[in-house]
Amino acid sequence: MFTKEWKAIFTNKKLLISIIAILFIPLMYAGMFIYAFWNPYGHLENLPVAIINNDKGAELNGEELQLGKELVENLQEENNFDYYLVDEKTGYDKLENKDYYMLIEIPANFSENATTIMDEQPKKLALNYIPNEGFNFLASQIGNSAVNEIKASLQENVTETYAETIFDNLMKMADGFQSANDASEELLNGAESLDEGTGTLKENLALLAENQVTFSEGTSTLVSGSKELASGVQSLHDGLGQLTDASSQLVDGANTAKSGATDLKDGINQVDAGLATLEDKLEAAVAGSNQLEAGSQQLADGLHQLQAGTDEASQGATEVKNGVATLQQQLAPLIASLPEENQAALNAALQQLSEGTAALEAGNQQIASSTTVLADGATDLSTNISTLSDGQIALKNGVSELHNGSSQLKTGVDQLLTGQNQLASGLQTFSNKLMEAYSGSDKLLTGAEGLTSGAEKLESGSTELADGSNKLANGATELKEGTEELTDGASEFHDQLNDAAKDSEDVNPNESTYNMFANPVDLNKDAINEVPNYGTGFTPYFLSLALFVGALTFTVIFQVRDPQGVPKTAFSWFLSKTSVFVIVGIIQALLASGLLLVVMDLQVKSVPLFIGFSIITSLTFIAIIQLLTTTMDNPGRFLAIIILILQLTGSAGTFPLELIPEPLQAINHFLPMAYSISGFKEVITNGNFSVMWSNATVLLSVMVVCFVLTAIYFVFKFKKTYKAGNVLLPEGTEES
Repeated sequence: MFTKEWKAIFTNKKLLISIIAILFIPLMYAGMFIYAFWNPYGHLENLPVAIINNDKGAELNGEELQLGKELVENLQEENNFDYYLVDEKTGYDKLENKDYYMLIEIPANFSENATTIMDEQPKKLALNYIPNEGFNFLASQIGNSAVNEIKASLQENVTETYAETIFDNLMKMADGFQSANDASEELLNGAESLDEGTGTLKENLALLAENQVTFSEGTSTLVSGSKELASGVQSLHDGLGQLTDASSQLVDGANTAKSGATDLKDGINQVDAGLATLEDKLEAAVAGSNQLEAGSQQLADGLHQLQAGTDEASQGATEVKNGVATLQQQLAPLIASLPEENQAALNAALQQLSEGTAALEAGNQQIASSTTVLADGATDLSTNISTLSDGQIALKNGVSELHNGSSQLKTGVDQLLTGQNQLASGLQTFSNKLMEAYSGSDKLLTGAEGLTSGAEKLESGSTELADGSNKLANGATELKEGTEELTDGASEFHDQLNDAAKDSEDVNPNESTYNMFANPVDLNKDAINEVPNYGTGFTPYFLSLALFVGALTFTVIFQVRDPQGVPKTAFSWFLSKTSVFVIVGIIQALLASGLLLVVMDLQVKSVPLFIGFSIITSLTFIAIIQLLTTTMDNPGRFLAIIILILQLTGSAGTFPLELIPEPLQAINHFLPMAYSISGFKEVITNGNFSVMWSNATVLLSVMVVCFVLTAIYFVFKFKKTYKAGNVLLPEGTEES
């Protein structure tokens, strides 16, 4: 039995050929599918995609930003699609006409939004992606993946731009810190100069204090001399009082000595000579007193000038103290920003400066107080000397009158002779008193000399004090220059830090900023002819496949050639067979479309047109398979399977036509399923019924041609099998 089966196969060539052909069906099916879909993603550069660049550019940190242009250049350089840079109208028109599978639109504010990263509410870069899902659903899915890759690449570029900007700002901050460092060096130099000036000021203040001691000693000497002068003046005053008494006695004696004119004459001559001498001495004393009065007046004036200078010095010291206090206040925030060791050093220097200026102010106040006392003493001295001078003048006038009187006494020498002895005694007393006056004059001279010495010391001390004040002024000048340098450095340092602070204040990161930095690009998908799900997207392909397989399967159980009787005519034979095919094809189309519409809830643009196009597609496939199986039987079925395999891979029902091998692209226009898939896409998702009717026309044309060829076959078959007049009907059959 086993050998008989194999013998029957090998002895029946027709069966053997059919079996051999069937053996190649898996190979053809698998081989064709693998060949067609071996690497469709390797041909993405053939997939036409439109790019519309409306980006107007922007400016970021002084640099021009053209992200849209850069994106276009990068995409064209990467060549992952067949990109076409077009205007907006052309792009959308050709997308509708299926010249492009998708469109990428770059908005006008694309680059501008990239500059808003530091804003409180940054705006993401929007990239509009418009696929024509109804054209090819799988192409739109490929486009989704590709656009996400574009988004990732774009985000990388934008993040790189942000990173470059950040590092540029960091470099600027580094420059700012360098400038701040330079300013801090200037601040340090100023502080050193201030320290040196403070040292100089300290030395000069010490010298001023030392000179102040000398000045005090001179004033003490002046006070002592003035005391001695006052004592001498007092003695002179006493002596002059006694001289007045003696003069009275002399007058009495002269009255008594009237009788001794001769002796009186001699005495008067002596008195006259003595009075002349005394008058000369008194003249010199008056001149010395005048000089002493002028000197004391100059001394008083000098002391008043010294007092004014001391007041100015005290005021300057107060201003220095106030300036140092102001400087401390202005430097306080700056010192607080310095390192702790620098803060301690600078605070110590400022404290030392503050203490020095306080000591200077106290010293100047003490000098001013002492100078005031000294000036008051000088004023009193000048007054006393003036009184002394007046007394000397009065004495001189008295002596002159005495001298005149003595001359008059010469005429009364006779009357004075009797009082010669008394006059001699009075003159002796007068001489003694004059000696006491002379002694008082010596003391007055000594006091005047002491006063002169004290004045000289005072003058020397004043000179040294002036020198010390000059040195203090120079030190204050150096201190001022150092302070100005310190102020300039601090100001520059403050400006640099202020600029850095302002730049830092401009940075207000929030969650939006972080999100913008991490994900700066938004994809806005706005598909045309949108396909809601995979089932809808693949319905045109699988429905066409189902109708073709249904037609092919029907021929397995249905006798496509042998009639159920003897046909009267070839047309009746053809019509009887075709009617069954047509009815089965219509029912298959109605069942498939009904299941999709009712059970699967398939959403279509027009239910009647969808059902109608399903019937046209089914009848077209019925007509093709009827022709092949009627004319060639099993070889026809084998050929139908080959056509099915070619249609499954070459009809662009899955991957876009541009992604399959070129030989399959070449036969696409000859495959009926290519037109059925295109028509189903229009009636299900696209809604372009004119395109659907165009595809329906092609299918109807194929259907008509196949029916006509099948009818012709039946004509020839009828003539060959059933000749007129020679028909012998089998038993049990009827003529049809």
